[in-house]
Amino acid sequence: MARQFTEQFKKDALSYVHNHSDLSINACARNLGISTNILHGWVKKTKERGEVHRGSGNNESNEAKENARLRKELRDTKDALEILKKAISILGD
Repeated sequence: MARQFTEQFKKDALSYVHNHSDLSINACARNLGISTNILHGWVKKTKERGEVHRGSGNNESNEAKENARLRKELRDTKDALEILKKAISILGD
């Protein structure tokens, strides 16, 4: 039997996708516990209707972009740190 989702859940899921622009739709679907096909369908229908889910305004969108940029910068820094740690352990031996 197919799962039924409320309209509110669909709206919340679409807002989640929009507010987490650093994540793929597949990752968003995993985080929400729903099928990627379902979420792709909702996003596609929203785009076809010309609707845009922006959350509570442009500031939130800008904040989401800044958060995504900072997350990427943090990941890159952590990766660089791990490389340096390995290099130190190799040179220290």
